[in-house]
Amino acid sequence: MAPIPGSGLAKGLAVTLRTMTRKSVTEQYPDTQPDLPPRTRGVIGLFEENCTVCMLCARECPDWCIYIDSHKETVPATTPGGRERSRNVLDRFAIDFSLCMYCGICIEVCPFDALFWSPEFEYAETDIRDLTHERDKLREWMWTVPAPPALDPSAEEPKEIAAARKTAEKLAAQQEAESAADTASPSTPHADEQTRAAEGPTRPAGDSPQQTDQPRQEGRE
Repeated sequence: MAPIPGSGLAKGLAVTLRTMTRKSVTEQYPDTQPDLPPRTRGVIGLFEENCTVCMLCARECPDWCIYIDSHKETVPATTPGGRERSRNVLDRFAIDFSLCMYCGICIEVCPFDALFWSPEFEYAETDIRDLTHERDKLREWMWTVPAPPALDPSAEEPKEIAAARKTAEKLAAQQEAESAADTASPSTPHADEQTRAAEGPTRPAGDSPQQTDQPRQEGRE
């Protein structure tokens, strides 16, 4: 069956009429900030204290937009006779957001949770070269990262938390047992001596009944 001429136009006009009757909602941006979803991919925040300069994020980035510089420092031994250790110190951590495609691979591969998604999106620049943000700016964005969502009450407890909880309970039980043993201490020797003195005179140790009776028998003779 051939389509009726003008049916497409009639459908389009029907959609337009339905939309015209609805109340329009206008976001008063920038006076009113938009309500973004909690997992919005705006920019990447850096928590510098957790970064160990392992270079995983820079190697796995498909756009090669992460730039990291570092140097090594020698840490003196903390115990007598111990060896000195070397550690990496972060000098530069920059992300070129003109190349970044917001895939999130760098955040996923970070083994120490040093990178996080921030819902911040107001970082437009007039010059494309200014879209390369250094670690100071990335750290400022770190404080805009929302808190993680609460765990599902019906979900299983993580293995790490379960192991830590069992260890803490075991240590608490040992401490309670030790404190109970300390409070239930035996009676002192002075108390035992006072009890024996109240019961009656005692015979010196090592003296037999015959030896104690000999002086009495000699006096009678």
